[in-house]
Amino acid sequence: MGSIAVNKRNADYQSTKIFLCFSHLRWNFVYQRPQHLLSRAAKTATVYFIEEPLFEERITPHLAIETAPEGVMVVVPKLPTGLNGPETIKAQRALLKKLITDLPHRPDVLWYYTPMALPFSRHISADVTVYDNMDELSAFRGAPPRMLALERELFRRTDAVFTGGHSLYEAKKGRHANLHAFPSSIDADHFRKARQSSRVALPDQDTIAGPRIGFFGVIDERMNLDLVGKIARSRPNWSFVMIGPVVKIDPASLPRETNIHWLGGKKYTELPAYLSGWNVGIMPFAINEATRFISPTKTPEFLAAGLPVVSTAITDVVRPYGKLGLVEIANRDTEFVDKIELLLARPRAAWMQKVDAHLAAMSWDATGAQMNTVMSKIHIRPARELSLPGQESAHV
Repeated sequence: MGSIAVNKRNADYQSTKIFLCFSHLRWNFVYQRPQHLLSRAAKTATVYFIEEPLFEERITPHLAIETAPEGVMVVVPKLPTGLNGPETIKAQRALLKKLITDLPHRPDVLWYYTPMALPFSRHISADVTVYDNMDELSAFRGAPPRMLALERELFRRTDAVFTGGHSLYEAKKGRHANLHAFPSSIDADHFRKARQSSRVALPDQDTIAGPRIGFFGVIDERMNLDLVGKIARSRPNWSFVMIGPVVKIDPASLPRETNIHWLGGKKYTELPAYLSGWNVGIMPFAINEATRFISPTKTPEFLAAGLPVVSTAITDVVRPYGKLGLVEIANRDTEFVDKIELLLARPRAAWMQKVDAHLAAMSWDATGAQMNTVMSKIHIRPARELSLPGQESAHV
């Protein structure tokens, strides 16, 4: 992302800039938007990525801090089991206060991915506060009822709001004076490795017959499992390779046709090798509240890998990828099958030229730089004392 080009008020701020990021996602879960942006920020700043707590029996509350290979400091609050909601917030707040006390200066940036961090962090003073609203979390399965109220408060407190796609931007437009759309981007060089002719041995995939139709990403309530099952049953001579962790849904609900292969999660570094063995990519998202505003990162990643794609009619996939002819759009299983057959037979040279021309204007480096430009124009807030327990807002 690069360092923030703000003018500091005095020499006390000439040391390394400090980011505090609050995330609902774990750093080592799936490599996506937070990892792309914050690993770039870590090249010029000290970045603390603060995850949701983990609970263990008979432990003293503490922060487990490890440095990720990307240079990000991953912070996990470890709390004893049995705490209720207010006790959990109080414990997180105390741990966060200790972390901040040990910093060389107050944070330069508070970076929120979830408004659920507000109850234990709203007292923190920083130069700039940003909400990177990558998804409509309130529409996801299991979302806390108070999330919308906390998001309204976060909108009031934040200096800038970034949205993960254009449809989410349109939904939030008018709620903040400094709102910007930053759709999913691409590390094109990484995924172009899938176009190389040399192949890495993959024991769990190499024995699967072709043609291989593949998906990678989180497998949850956003996937249309019924659609996947119907497509697989209609073409038993195709193999469906499904990569990703299964979360928030019962694994027993996954379709178990013999030509569907659930390979589990893979490392980000491994993805190009798997994609290089596929013939077509699919994005069989359900059309529901949880997918209404998503901007799938895997769309440009499939394209950079040189894989033609069929997707359901997700707004941020239809615009621009569907309209430009870069991704085929289908909803019913018969349409999906027809589109896959089309892509299996279609020459790719002309399509690849269009893909590369479109992706040339996209990169996480460019997205980070644009975010940096927005933040550089924000007037730095004066320092203020941390509020004492009991003095913070009552919106818990």
